[in-house]
Amino acid sequence: MRKQLIALAAGFLILGSATMTAQAASVSYTVEKGDTLWAIAQANNISVEDLQASNLLDSSLIFPAQQLELESKSDKKSDDTYTIKKGDTLTKIAEENEVTIADLMSWNNLSSDLIFAGDTLALSAKATSNITKVQQTPAQTQEAPQAKQTKQAQSTSTQSATATPPQGGKTMTVRATAYTAYCTGCSGVTATGYDLRANPGAKVIAVDPSVIPLGSRVWVEGYGEAIASDTGGAIKGNRIDVFIPDNNKVYQWGVRNVTIKVLN
Repeated sequence: MRKQLIALAAGFLILGSATMTAQAASVSYTVEKGDTLWAIAQANNISVEDLQASNLLDSSLIFPAQQLELESKSDKKSDDTYTIKKGDTLTKIAEENEVTIADLMSWNNLSSDLIFAGDTLALSAKATSNITKVQQTPAQTQEAPQAKQTKQAQSTSTQSATATPPQGGKTMTVRATAYTAYCTGCSGVTATGYDLRANPGAKVIAVDPSVIPLGSRVWVEGYGEAIASDTGGAIKGNRIDVFIPDNNKVYQWGVRNVTIKVLN
């Protein structure tokens, strides 16, 4: 009988230990070799900015064995609303909350899938009356150049890669390759200072500034509308490099000739 009691007590200790470990795993993470801040943020459904803020990080540089504090995964409010975070898309929010994009647009009086960080979305019809209308256009205020570029890159990331090319602009054919923010020797920061690791959903291309001025809006066949925000040693003449956050998709892109339109 005594052995059974000891075994039972040990079982409770093991169960309690496992529960504590599971709880700890929900609020902290130990960095492993090969980890990136972006990958950890994606796996735990939080933004890179929130992860940096929670751990007082002033860059995306992390080290093996480093302990990171994770924010709560729940961004829902009790009244079925959601506060949009940087990097969110309407598709992602719809999937995570098991609603349709059409319903989200209807409940929030949206005329397009363009959304902005800080706005609040209703996640049900009953929550519609609890929030103000989501802003479809940013406030007309003076913006710093980098803030303006960030908003442009976020806006262009919502454009479909297969959409009909916009009217106007200078059309040309270029040779296009692709790159990520995590290649060997890459800092993840573009030539104009835009942080691609913190904004993996942005549509950005590297260009030869003598052919396409930095800061230009450029429509790229098979990619969509992007901002010319980067340069590269091999990007000379009629060549561009499109930013794609996923390594596998970079390989799928390969090298191709595409039609582009320089819109401004």
